[in-house]
Amino acid sequence: MSLKLTEGKRISKKLDENLAFITEKLGVGVSFDVLIRQFKVGGKDVALVFVDGFGNGELITLIMQTLIATRREELCTRPYKKLFEERIPYMELSEVQQLDDLVKEVLAGPSALLIDGEDSAIILDTREYPVRQPEEPDIEKLTRGSRDGFVETLLFNVTLVRRRLRDPGFRAEVMQVGQRSKTDIAILYINDVVDPGLLKTVKSRIENIKVDGLPMAEKSVEEFIVEGKYNIFPQVRYTERPDVAAIHILEGHVVIIVDTSPSAMIAPATFFHHVQHAEEYRQSIPSGVYVRWIRFMGLFLSLFISPIWLLFSLEPQLLPQSLAFIGPEDPGLIPLTLQFIIAHLGIDLIRMATIHTPSPITVALGFIGAILVGDIAVQVGIFAPEIILYSAIVAIGMFSTPSWELSLAFRLIHLFLLLSTGFLKLPGLIGGTLIVFVLMALTKSFKTPYMWPLVPFNGSAMLDILFRRPVSLAGLRPEILKTGDSDRLPSDSKEDEPK
Repeated sequence: MSLKLTEGKRISKKLDENLAFITEKLGVGVSFDVLIRQFKVGGKDVALVFVDGFGNGELITLIMQTLIATRREELCTRPYKKLFEERIPYMELSEVQQLDDLVKEVLAGPSALLIDGEDSAIILDTREYPVRQPEEPDIEKLTRGSRDGFVETLLFNVTLVRRRLRDPGFRAEVMQVGQRSKTDIAILYINDVVDPGLLKTVKSRIENIKVDGLPMAEKSVEEFIVEGKYNIFPQVRYTERPDVAAIHILEGHVVIIVDTSPSAMIAPATFFHHVQHAEEYRQSIPSGVYVRWIRFMGLFLSLFISPIWLLFSLEPQLLPQSLAFIGPEDPGLIPLTLQFIIAHLGIDLIRMATIHTPSPITVALGFIGAILVGDIAVQVGIFAPEIILYSAIVAIGMFSTPSWELSLAFRLIHLFLLLSTGFLKLPGLIGGTLIVFVLMALTKSFKTPYMWPLVPFNGSAMLDILFRRPVSLAGLRPEILKTGDSDRLPSDSKEDEPK
């Protein structure tokens, strides 16, 4: 039978024709995991089509036992309706009339029940994906707080968020993207909080993704939906924590979860979203502010301490007499700029090597790279000792942000500032910094300014960035999100606040 002639047509009343199409389309007999189980229900021929690895064996067996026990007289009139409404002991049922819709459903995991003489098929959501248990993400660990994290199964991830948001306005819309992969993408939001314009933009960009498949899951989706494909700054925030996703949904953000990925995308995301961490909200307010400022200091040092030291080493006349000690006593055999470049690339090389190294020997590899190589390089005169010191400070500062994507962007900016300072000295450092700042100020994430609330300036919101407010006083959602319900504290809760 020709697939082109049958594609897009209704399910035939002849069971053999339907099974012939499915056999050819899905490669039954070639693919060992695609199964067709034929049996009789009340004297009628039926067939159950499913993918072995997706099916819950116990559930399918229970359904088949119930169907096989059906007597002929129970199906003498309107057999399809009686099976659908009375005989199948399961809640998650639907029906399809098109053969290509049936194939799509089976490949997504549910089972399809075809009945001879009926031009519709019953879809039973009996799927059970292989899944690992939720565990705390490595990048977003907390000293105190929940230990669950997203996994690679879409339904589990949505449930972890819904557990924290029992609002009737919480929505989890599912879309399929990819001509061949048919990847499920969930869009999470609260309907009376989210900006309708933001939601429309997110949904339209996902709907307009035209590609055969999304094997790289959320990262492939990001490259389709963000503005400025070659911008080094991450325009969505990734998180593997359901509590972080939930708090952003409450603020008015949209969270995008892609099946097979343990990371959720938060949109829009500004620069300051990337430098905040849940740890700041799990401690007392003074401790949280202290941790936040330490993180800001680490990020600042990771960008500027090496270029500034390099500038003063190349132009010591810029230093006052009291700071004349800054600079290398022995510059080494290689120009300082090149030393910093080699150290910068070496740290990235060690970082990549540790990722691909088996866990038991990653610590040993770090010692080899950081101590042996660095120490020997100083002893033979290739590096000045200060190069190792400042490169280590830069590396530590880079890891102070919970956003892996932002830390990689800062690595590129740090390299750019080293080169501009090494070649152009003071004008290079100033000019390079201005170029980076202008680029950040011009960047937008889903039409939201990337540097808000600094550019455009919003004093109240900027104070919230610098000094975390108590939850009981953070009554308004970020105005840049244009939320429908801007007040986070209902009037009755405000009346109950202690005076």
